[in-house]
Amino acid sequence: MAVLWSVGLAAQQAARPYSPPRTPWGDPDLQGTYTNKYEQSTPLERPAQFVGRRVEDVNGAELAAVLEKRNTQVVERAAGVGSFEFRDPLQVTKGSRAWLIVDPLDGKIPPLTPAARQRIGPPDPFQDTGIQGIVNARQRTPSSFDDRAFDSLDDFGLWDRCITRGLPGAMMPHILGNSYEIVQAPGVVSIRYELIHDVRVIPLDGRAHAPKSLEFELGDARGHWEGNALVIETTNFKNRSTYRNADAATLRLIERFTPTSAGRMEWSVTVDDPSTWTRPWTFSLPLTKTDTEPVLEFACHEGNYALRHILSGARNADAPSAR
Repeated sequence: MAVLWSVGLAAQQAARPYSPPRTPWGDPDLQGTYTNKYEQSTPLERPAQFVGRRVEDVNGAELAAVLEKRNTQVVERAAGVGSFEFRDPLQVTKGSRAWLIVDPLDGKIPPLTPAARQRIGPPDPFQDTGIQGIVNARQRTPSSFDDRAFDSLDDFGLWDRCITRGLPGAMMPHILGNSYEIVQAPGVVSIRYELIHDVRVIPLDGRAHAPKSLEFELGDARGHWEGNALVIETTNFKNRSTYRNADAATLRLIERFTPTSAGRMEWSVTVDDPSTWTRPWTFSLPLTKTDTEPVLEFACHEGNYALRHILSGARNADAPSAR
């Protein structure tokens, strides 16, 4: 009887929603440094092998096998092959799911609207369309040094130029820089991103969004609490840095930071842009608290000489004497 009682009590405790500590002024306390590096190899969309299944259907031994395969693919890459050599310390076997999109249930990004297809045009095979999305996608990137010329800074994307990775790209898993710090004060929350040192300051006092005439690389954020979850709505983006070529005039991102345990928080993002997709869609992934891995310096340009050297090298290669 005592065993049955203890098992029942454990089940009840597991079913209770986590209640985080409170700040001195009474808000849920989400402060600390977090990482999502374990999801670095988790695809945004549902892989073909899981057709007809939901994210939560893939767990236990099956998920462990998927994660081990991802880890093996990382480890077996030849040393020094591009950026992938940095993946090993990311511990992808600690990943939590087989893919990230939770709505729609098919795990796929909804189709583009006819207007968006016309506006964006055909996909560029030289663009990186990874889970972080595309920043400044209409411009060329130096990821493939083919015969296309690089004439000026404008031929490089915002990410290549160390200006921004955009939102939500700044918080998507990457090969490095996966630390994020949340700091709170009465009526405000601040999020600091390791990549390019982007910082967002989010008011919680109910004020209206900035006028539409004001646009920002990371948008204009306004937050509020729904129970223990921090909900942030962001609008007023710049077209050059919108997520996955969304329309800055109509893009709205809704983030939810929901604490699930003392060391874990679920971050979900709903992408709502009726000018670009036929319906809103949502992805979700965990943030793991890791105060032992603080936000570090991100020396993106190595002294700001990187682009100068790339451009001068390209022009030298194009010179008649180089042929």
